[in-house]
Amino acid sequence: MLSGKTILVGITGGIAAYKICGLIRMYKRANANVLVVCTPNAMNFVTRLTLQNLSQNEVAVEEFDVKDFKPEHISYADQADIMVIAPATANTISKIAQGICDNLLTSIACAFTKPVIVAPAMNCNMWENPILQENLNKLHYEILEPDSGYLACGYEGKGRLCSIEKIFDKTVELLTYKPLSGKKIVITSGGTIEDIDPVRYISNYSSGKMGLALADTAKNLGAEVTLITTKNVSRKYNVIKVKSALDMKSAVEKEFENSDCIIMAAAVADYRVKEISPQKMKKTSEDEVTLTLVKNPDILKNLCSKKKKSCPPALLPSEPLIVGFCAESENLIENAKEKIRKKGCDFLIANDISRKDIGFSSDYNEVTILDKNGGMKKLERADKMTIAKQIFKEIYG
Repeated sequence: MLSGKTILVGITGGIAAYKICGLIRMYKRANANVLVVCTPNAMNFVTRLTLQNLSQNEVAVEEFDVKDFKPEHISYADQADIMVIAPATANTISKIAQGICDNLLTSIACAFTKPVIVAPAMNCNMWENPILQENLNKLHYEILEPDSGYLACGYEGKGRLCSIEKIFDKTVELLTYKPLSGKKIVITSGGTIEDIDPVRYISNYSSGKMGLALADTAKNLGAEVTLITTKNVSRKYNVIKVKSALDMKSAVEKEFENSDCIIMAAAVADYRVKEISPQKMKKTSEDEVTLTLVKNPDILKNLCSKKKKSCPPALLPSEPLIVGFCAESENLIENAKEKIRKKGCDFLIANDISRKDIGFSSDYNEVTILDKNGGMKKLERADKMTIAKQIFKEIYG
């Protein structure tokens, strides 16, 4: 099932390194070409000869072993269809997250533009360290979280390498399942910023994480992705940075005509200041200050209206699919039903922002998907990457 695919296996210095011998055998049985790169410390746990016999290829360790006048880290990044880092130690994860390239494996990861699977394995206290978790969140990779159980260090907890079967299955999924191939997906994310003066503004608590998860997932599923965001984002797909609601409106409308799907996950401000002060507003003796606000354009409603007018009925199937988001603190379903009726979008994703364990700034979400025909599907609480995959499965069937 992996015929014609080249898998780059990166092994780091953890006791679970010996398990990767079994994973390499699984890849070879599926007819994959397997390249292996190890950190120097990985050689303390598994031998080069074993890995070479299993992979039937030379095993790379040294950073500057240049062949054919091409730096080895670039050569490996170009050859492979996917990179699998397992076991991934806290040290290697943190280096990659910070862009540190001090060995061959981390240099390849920095240059790699295709899918990457990371399967961490470490002591449970290391796994729960907030700095390690922060570094994991910076990686736009497929993270296969460790299992819980008895650890080699003698502790009991979360830190065991997940099963090699799980790693294998995820590899097959990423290399063979590309349902969005050939489609252009435009996604908005983050909360817009409406200036008051040069130092103050009106905004909201949106972190942009859900939109980013949707964009990363769409890319992994084969789509051509454009992310329009208010956040500082570095990705291998097209990212357009905007600030205000008017900026976002302009960027979205520019992408509308050539898109297959637009997902409005951004939290767009309903109002903006009527007159932005060119200078910093000084504090006065008055206890109150009045700001006059004017309504921002309804980007989602305008897009839906534009869609209906853009093509005659015979051409409607080729029109962009429009997916809206709504954030509600009460009467979630009732408000969502009213919104999809008023906006006219194909799907609406309803979020309950009254809960602290999901939504804004959280890595988790729980949503309800409504469609224009009255259908409704609840997606139970999960991390936002999982929710993103389920959303695409629902809207594309």
